[in-house]
Amino acid sequence: MSVQVEEMPNEMEDEVATTVRTLADLVSDLGDIDLSRILMVPAPGTATLEDVERYKCELIDGTLVRKAMGFRESLLAFFIGRKLGNYAEDHELGVVLGADNFFQVFEGGSRAPDASYVAFASLPGGKLPTKPVPALAPDICVEVLSPGNTVAEMKRKRTQYFTSGVKLVWVVHPVKRTVTIYEQDDQGTVLQATDTLDGGKVVPGFTLSLARVFGELDR
Repeated sequence: MSVQVEEMPNEMEDEVATTVRTLADLVSDLGDIDLSRILMVPAPGTATLEDVERYKCELIDGTLVRKAMGFRESLLAFFIGRKLGNYAEDHELGVVLGADNFFQVFEGGSRAPDASYVAFASLPGGKLPTKPVPALAPDICVEVLSPGNTVAEMKRKRTQYFTSGVKLVWVVHPVKRTVTIYEQDDQGTVLQATDTLDGGKVVPGFTLSLARVFGELDR
């Protein structure tokens, strides 16, 4: 007795191909990051902002992602944030936050810069937000590159930052001892360790010697 198998129409094959996703697709979307940074609980695609508060992870496309940050990266981010924060406080310009603060910089998702500056003038109603993950774009985002960061990951992060209204992104490279200043997604100016970082139009008057910044790594 023969069994007749009905073939799937070509249009159904095309639909399946475009709707079925794999782990490789997810990793690619997240910027080809290491699998150890992707949380499986809640299941990828189902996480919410409430889960961000619980697990302290970034939320991208419904997936919780651990930040890649080590001792040296934390040291540099804190040093830059402290200097910027002291200046902002002295001149009553705004507040600086650390790597444990999350912003909803795009609908349904969150990012946590290694350090961030928010001008008082940028606060809705001039008041500090009460939500744990506020829908608020920092004026400056500081990202210190870790070995676990990828080019694709940082590219997507910068795009989300600038789309949300971030004015400046400082990308610090501890190994090369450079800081790349972005005012737009793909147009960066590279500063060397002998140069001076400044706040531009976002934080007028603020300057910081990069020799002093990277000198922290030589202690």
